[in-house]
Amino acid sequence: MLQSQRSAGTHSELPVLISPSPSRVRERLADALPGLAAAVEASLHAVGGVLFRGYDVPSVEDFRRFAAGFGHPLLSYEFASTPRTAVSSGIYTSTEYPAHQHIPLHNEQAYTREWPMRIWFHCVTPAQSGGETPIADSRAVYRRIPAAIRRRFEQGLVYVRNYSGEFDLPWQQVFNTEDRAEVEAYCRRSGIEWTWKPDGELRTRQSCQGVAIHPVTGEPVWFNQAHLFHASNLPPEVRESLEEIVGIENLPRNVCFADGSRIEDAMLEEVRAILAEETILFPWEAGDVLMLDNMLVAHGRTPFKGPRKVVVAMAQAHGGS
Repeated sequence: MLQSQRSAGTHSELPVLISPSPSRVRERLADALPGLAAAVEASLHAVGGVLFRGYDVPSVEDFRRFAAGFGHPLLSYEFASTPRTAVSSGIYTSTEYPAHQHIPLHNEQAYTREWPMRIWFHCVTPAQSGGETPIADSRAVYRRIPAAIRRRFEQGLVYVRNYSGEFDLPWQQVFNTEDRAEVEAYCRRSGIEWTWKPDGELRTRQSCQGVAIHPVTGEPVWFNQAHLFHASNLPPEVRESLEEIVGIENLPRNVCFADGSRIEDAMLEEVRAILAEETILFPWEAGDVLMLDNMLVAHGRTPFKGPRKVVVAMAQAHGGS
């Protein structure tokens, strides 16, 4: 039985645990996939996430083969908001933030209008302590968000990013190019407004969803990264210093409602509190693979000590309306 931590009010079955029978312990996960696929698909739509434990995943290449075995090409990490490093084709490190930092719950690339429907995490090396990948049911989060806040977010959001190697990722890293024309072509295709500033840096604005409807289950989900992009996510002293140095319009990232009105700090504090209450935590074991429906389940990372290696794959791009 999986030992997990969850709040008293959380009734989610996340994650569904799938392990080999005693007679097939250490079976290669990629080889086991044909016999697991139907159960995995059913669990993903019903619960949102599956943890494979006790299978043999001897290399990152075996993990890549397993993820690719679901029939969709693995995606590259485009229009990044956090630093990652490519490990092999379609496989990336998990977000490379310092070990002492907490990464809040989020749905991958919910700050864009196209995102992966599937995401896999493979624990190569669990941390000495901490380093869990917390998860939460995005349907449950949506249901618990106060109706007044839901109505505002249903009208959409605008994410504003100012790229700079000094305060955030440079645009060259985000767009994987040094060519301004390629950046502009990407923005044009993706419905992103862009401005080249006098200092040569880039600002983008993109209108996106605040909530979304899952294309298979038809259920509404809380699907945005407002609580991460909003200035209130910064430590108060950092926010105050940045606003004084560069001005609110030049903060590395920020977000407002679709009509341009401000999102109040207090509103996002309510959202963060609900995310915290819906958090489910389980310890990683070496060889674990966690597969999530990225619209149904949010993920994050806890601080950790000691070496930790978790690699990620994504697939099945889906565009919002």
